[in-house]
Amino acid sequence: MTDQDFHPGLTPGHLGAPVLEPEGRPPGAPRPRFDAPDPHRRRNGLACGLTALALIVVFGGIGLTGYTWVQSQRKPPVAADFAGQGTGSVQVSVPEGAGLAQIASALVRNGVVASSLAFTRAAKGSAAAAGRIQPGTYTLRQKMSAAAALAILIDPANANGLTIPEGWRGYQIYAAIDKKLDLPEGTAQKTAQEQGADLGLPDFTNGSPEGYLFPATYSVTEGTTAFDLLKQMVDRAGKEFSRDDATVVAQNLGQSEYGLVTVASMVQGEADNTEDMGKVARVIYNRLAKGMPLQLDSTINYALGRSTLNTSVTDTRLDSPYNTYLHAGLPPSPISNPGRQAIMAALDPTPGDWLYFVTVKPGDTRFTDSFDVQQRNVAEFNANRAAAKPSAPGSGAPSAPGGSGAPSGAGAATP
Repeated sequence: MTDQDFHPGLTPGHLGAPVLEPEGRPPGAPRPRFDAPDPHRRRNGLACGLTALALIVVFGGIGLTGYTWVQSQRKPPVAADFAGQGTGSVQVSVPEGAGLAQIASALVRNGVVASSLAFTRAAKGSAAAAGRIQPGTYTLRQKMSAAAALAILIDPANANGLTIPEGWRGYQIYAAIDKKLDLPEGTAQKTAQEQGADLGLPDFTNGSPEGYLFPATYSVTEGTTAFDLLKQMVDRAGKEFSRDDATVVAQNLGQSEYGLVTVASMVQGEADNTEDMGKVARVIYNRLAKGMPLQLDSTINYALGRSTLNTSVTDTRLDSPYNTYLHAGLPPSPISNPGRQAIMAALDPTPGDWLYFVTVKPGDTRFTDSFDVQQRNVAEFNANRAAAKPSAPGSGAPSAPGGSGAPSGAGAATP
C-alpha cells in the first residue's frame, strides 16, 4: 500500500482525478466506443445458469434418493417366524460344540422354526440363553415360534443326552451307555472289545479305549448304538489331543503321546481341584526324571477296581503293573478318562521342584520337595481324619515316602 491510498483524488481513476489516456492514443483523438451488450448473449448466459441449477436439483435428488435407500437397507429385515407352540413331535439333536447357526439350521431342516434368522435373533436377545443349550436330543414340535423352541432348548432337563463325568473309568462309562440305551449289561464293553479297531484309536493303544473316552455330553437319538457313542468319545478325544499338538509336547517332556495321556489320567485322579492339576503333573514329571517310583494311590485303586482314600501297606505290595509303589515309571495304560483341564496340566505342568504332595483337608493341598516337610503334612492329614471319625482297624501314619489325601498324594500308604 502507498501513500496514495490515503489521498483520494490523487489516485488515477478516482472521481476528479485526471483520466489516464490509453497508451498509443494521440491527444484529442476520439475515445473508443463501447458497444451495448448483446441481448442474445445475455439470454444464453441465463439459460446456462438455469441449466446448471436444474442439474444441481436433479443430481441432488438422486443423491437424496440413494441416501434414503442406503438407510433403508440398514434396517434389519423381517425374519419369518411361526406363532404359538406348534404341533406334532420331532426330535432334533444338538451335537457337542454346536453354535447357534448350526442349531438354527437343524431346527429349520426339521420344520421346527420358520427361519434361522428368527431363532438366532431370539437366542441372541435372551440373556438366559447364553451358553445354555446343552448337547443332546430334544423333543420339539413343528411350526413353533422361535421363542417357544428356545425355551425348550435352554432347559437342560429336556436334553436326552449322555453325560460322562471327568475321571470316569472305562467300566463306568460302559455301564452308563448300557443303561442309557436300555441294553443288556456288558453290551457296550463287548462292543469296545470286539470293534475297538473301528473306533479310530491310535495304534499304540492296542485297541484299549481307556483314556480316549472323552468326558462330555453326547447326543442320544432313537437309533443311537453303543458303537456310535464310543466312536463319538474317541473322536472327541482325538480332537482334544491333536489341537494341542500333543506329539510335539510329549517329545519335549520326554514322553510318548500315550505316556502323556497316562499322566493326564493320573492327574485327574489325584488332584483335589483344577488349580492344583498343574502342580500334580509337575510332581509326576519330577519323580520320573529322578527315577523315583510315583507311589500314587490312584493307580492301585485302578488295579483293584475301587475308589478309596485309604491305601494300606498290604495294598502297596500288590502284584500288578499298575502298582506304582513297586514299579518305577508310568503304569502300562491310562487309569481314567481325563477331561480338558487334566490334559492341559499334563501338557503344560506348573514350573516347580516339588516331589511330594498331600491334601491335608479339602481345598488344602500342600506341595514340597522336602521329605521331612511331607511327613509333617501327612501327620496333619492323619490327625484331621482321626478327629473327623473313629480310626478304622489298622489305620495309622503312612509308611511310604509320600502322602495321602483326598485324593491321595505321591507315596501314600497306611499300615
